[in-house]
Amino acid sequence: MTKPDLDDGPLESVRFTGLKPGPKLIVLGAVHGNEPCGPTAIRRAIEDCRSGSLKILRGEVTFVPVANPKAWRQKTREGDRNLNRDLREKPLASDYEDRIGNHLCALLRQHDALLDIHSFRGEGEPFVFFGPDDNRGELEPFARADEEAALASCLGVAIGIHGWLDNYTKLLAIRARLDLPRLSITEGYGTTEFMRFAGGYAVTLECGTHDDPQAAEIGHVAIRNTLAQLQLIEAPKPAAALRDVIEMVEILLCEQAGDAAEGPWRTGDAVPAGAIIARRADGAPVTAPRDGFVIFPNKAPKLGEAICHFGIAAKRGSGQRSSS
Repeated sequence: MTKPDLDDGPLESVRFTGLKPGPKLIVLGAVHGNEPCGPTAIRRAIEDCRSGSLKILRGEVTFVPVANPKAWRQKTREGDRNLNRDLREKPLASDYEDRIGNHLCALLRQHDALLDIHSFRGEGEPFVFFGPDDNRGELEPFARADEEAALASCLGVAIGIHGWLDNYTKLLAIRARLDLPRLSITEGYGTTEFMRFAGGYAVTLECGTHDDPQAAEIGHVAIRNTLAQLQLIEAPKPAAALRDVIEMVEILLCEQAGDAAEGPWRTGDAVPAGAIIARRADGAPVTAPRDGFVIFPNKAPKLGEAICHFGIAAKRGSGQRSSS
């Protein structure tokens, strides 16, 4: 008998449908298999719905506790590759993430809004990624920015970051200058980018570090807040929580082994112009080009990877602070 391929095991989704019309929400966890807060928060929310402590009265919510079963079983970030890169429909799937991605894309197309729950490796305060303003450009045309910003604001975290895809194009340009293997712009597309492409809106919630026991609680609160914000449950809309809104504007790339972030900086930390944020392998310091914020500092980047992203206080949102 042929041994079954566990890599092709089922993708579990649980759906609750209200009896009154309303929006359709999808909530994802474990797009990366080493991020346990999403599955924990989502499974708790499923039990809340089953027990009646959460009553879905309008629209629909679909919960996917583990979006990448292979990576989850392995307790690794990825199965064959990063599922949150180059996520799109591929009639000829070449790896595990392609196969899972085809099913995830089909699910995303059935919904209006996405909450994708993650955690991160380094230290830092929880934050939410959201997308561009309404626009008709070629990179990421969008027409639901107000709805998306409202969703980002209600989750219960104080930091919001946008500008990912524009910054990713800068990464591609630097890699080309360094004559590194070429990447497509689609490598910057993950769950939220595909959701916007498909006509919906989406946010990525980063709940804290992977091993922080409070991360799952942050995710669970965000799910309940999202259900209230979209009025799928009978509850007042949550108050806006964003304090700082940051626009990613620059990226610092590892150009040779030994380039690395330096200092105590964490994602969302304000840095003054001229502060050292990294050093090149030869010891040369790299300083903040202006007052701003450090995003995803990496003390051990590989060639062609980001040492860190750099952001500035954005005009979008409310209550943002200056970096001074």
